[in-house]
Amino acid sequence: MSTNVANPAAGACIPIAGFKDVYDVAEVERALQELPASANEGLRALYDKMMRLGGQRFTVKPSAMPQMDALFDELPNFGEVLEDIRKQLALCIDSSDPVELPPVLLLGAPGIGKTHFARRIAQLLGTGFGFVPMSSLTAGWILSGASSQWKNAKPGKVFETFLNGEYANPVLVVDELDKASAEGHYDPLGALYALLEAETATQFVDEFAEIPIDASGAVWFATANDAARIAEPILNRMNVYEIEAPDAAGAARIALSIYREIRNAHDWGRVFPEAPGERVLETLAGLSPREMRRAVLAGFGNAKLAGREALAPEDVELQRGARRQRIGF
Repeated sequence: MSTNVANPAAGACIPIAGFKDVYDVAEVERALQELPASANEGLRALYDKMMRLGGQRFTVKPSAMPQMDALFDELPNFGEVLEDIRKQLALCIDSSDPVELPPVLLLGAPGIGKTHFARRIAQLLGTGFGFVPMSSLTAGWILSGASSQWKNAKPGKVFETFLNGEYANPVLVVDELDKASAEGHYDPLGALYALLEAETATQFVDEFAEIPIDASGAVWFATANDAARIAEPILNRMNVYEIEAPDAAGAARIALSIYREIRNAHDWGRVFPEAPGERVLETLAGLSPREMRRAVLAGFGNAKLAGREALAPEDVELQRGARRQRIGF
């Protein structure tokens, strides 16, 4: 029997379609018992945690088409991918299947809002969210973990998202896919070959945990600036969308959405109006979505220091000027 869970961020009611075991607790117990006394204490603690949390997770699906009009308005340059997501959701509404979306690669300039888009889709679906930054210095191990025999080893982001989350079909974002660099003979994206295929993802093994988990329910998004730097087998497993910069009107709508998101996320936001003035939006519209976020947050602080309860154009212009003076960003 389904249980309804309110999802205020999406303005919809997402039912829990059922439950799914993402790993076998009995297998974890056997692995724990077989650990030698010299085994990595972090691995022993991980097995204890897996047994404590249990292997069962929620699966979610919409009982009716979620209200997506606000997303189309908020993210005007993502219309094509939003339309395709709407089609996929329509297919699963009248079935018992949980949410299933094909892996998506979002191509576009830095700061254009690709990661923000993926977070909003997670909110729309009412499921968990995992973020995997491939530009990290530890990108070689960040997806699939490192062997427990290595010093300071730990599980990868994929395993951690399923272990610590409540859902068997979380949204997982691989950020800056084209920035991943091989270390010696190790392919940092090697785990994706299995994870992006539902059949092989059912038995994904993290190198630290060494216990298979069923990661086949994951909803995958990846972001990149340059498709030429991504291996063809990865590209072939994903639906690729080229995201253009929004026009002036679209940029203003994005700025308004970011302003409201930041305002509503903080208790101090209640003293500010629900929307900034037109001149503030025009100033913000000249920035990329990533810069908008920084400018709005700094703008709130600037306005507060000036004793005002509304942002003025100079509040965000100061932040924009500071950004232009910085070298290498």
